[in-house]
Amino acid sequence: MELFSNLIDGFSALGGTATIAWWQPILVILIGIIVGIFVGVMPGLSASTGLALIVPFTFGMDPLIAIILLAAVYTSASYGGTISAIAINTPGTPAAVAVAFDGYALTKKGEPGKALGSSLFANVIGGLTGSLVLIFFSVPLAKIALKFGPAAFFSLAIFGLTIVSSMESKNRIKAFVSTAIGLLLMTVGLDIINGTPRFTFDRAELFDGFTFIPALIGLFAIGEILLNIENMQMAKTFKQKFSSKMPKFKEIWSLKGLIGKSSVIGAIVGAIPGAGATIAAFIAYGEAKRTSKKKDDFGKGSLEGITAPSSAAGASAGGALIPLLTLGIPGSAATAVMIGALALHNITPGPELFKPENSTLVYALFASLFVGNALMLFIGYSGTRLWVKIISAPKAVLFSIIMSIALVGSYAVKNSMFDVFVCLGFGVFGWLLRRNGFPTAPMVLAMILGKMAETNFRQALLAEGTWTVFFTDPISLILLIMAVLSIAYPLISEKIKQKNKTKK
Repeated sequence: MELFSNLIDGFSALGGTATIAWWQPILVILIGIIVGIFVGVMPGLSASTGLALIVPFTFGMDPLIAIILLAAVYTSASYGGTISAIAINTPGTPAAVAVAFDGYALTKKGEPGKALGSSLFANVIGGLTGSLVLIFFSVPLAKIALKFGPAAFFSLAIFGLTIVSSMESKNRIKAFVSTAIGLLLMTVGLDIINGTPRFTFDRAELFDGFTFIPALIGLFAIGEILLNIENMQMAKTFKQKFSSKMPKFKEIWSLKGLIGKSSVIGAIVGAIPGAGATIAAFIAYGEAKRTSKKKDDFGKGSLEGITAPSSAAGASAGGALIPLLTLGIPGSAATAVMIGALALHNITPGPELFKPENSTLVYALFASLFVGNALMLFIGYSGTRLWVKIISAPKAVLFSIIMSIALVGSYAVKNSMFDVFVCLGFGVFGWLLRRNGFPTAPMVLAMILGKMAETNFRQALLAEGTWTVFFTDPISLILLIMAVLSIAYPLISEKIKQKNKTKK
């Protein structure tokens, strides 16, 4: 009862206090959502960039208003990333890569409205689920997340990589080759333990490895443009008329179980420091395809393939706030920026934050997450027609816009022309891979998880001195068993189906 009482007090605080007018919280939530969607849409920007840009504007604000503004920017960026992923196959955030597989496929069929609407509804439902998990399970989940050591993180990365087996059921050999290429590209840079340069060719720009965002933009956006130019079949590849019709209620309702399951996955994975929305989205996508009755539709415009990663990414934001607020541990670059911003307002995340004297601040933040998701639904729904109009532009104009956004976005990451060349190089490489039937998604997944796997593998060995730690650590062992099952299940199920067909 105390929890509900505190939450009611939080909603009351949003309605105004002695120091805050009733309209201020709503206004800053609205501004935060618009900023968050913008930085999510623009390749090269991110939630952490948006937070860093907005921090100076919080000086002099009431602490409650400041924390609400920061949370609104953070939680809405994941949806912004899916907009450009669906509309022009240019994921604005790494987590949106998983949405692009089916979202862009549906756009090419002339139904971007359905893809954008499905992603929006799933993201909002995921955000609400993540908020509920944050409110009810903050302390228990934070304690579980702290038990993840290097061995467990390595096994989590391996489990994530096994999603490749379910993502590419038609040609697993090429999918695993693509994964191996991604892991190889990830090794470029300074050795994480002793600092020895690896495959840098004495270029200082490569000491940190390939910058991920320019590589991602190149593989998807530039690669898609080159592929269409080569085929010279733009009219066939794209329908001239695009529908802004949103998905029907019964279509979304039929996916309620999948959205709920993916939201829980996103909240739990998001609560693990260092995991984040990207891993959550890929795990949810792989699980959705593994359990789907329409596996063959994935990659061709499946609503399941859109809603699963969207809801997981939306829920991961609430999950990531769990270790931040309860333990003061940032799980990502964005939450690290938030800790610094909160410190400017004399707010110290951790157990002290949940004491009775701070309850109004904490539960007003929780209440703002619900209000923010409601406003994001309204803004996203209103903006769908705009995005459909943009992608309905002549293809020569559209491709020029995509190319400009890709190059500017790549430069904006580090203000480096080298990253522009990385974008172009990966674009050509992605085009060569795709024209020869090699999927690019496994490569992206490997580049995301490869560094996490290597870092924690070596740290575990240095700490324990023996490889058996990966099997003696209970969490690590469970994740490795899940990884084996993730690979074995699709293979076994396919063999069973083939046997049944031959019997018939």
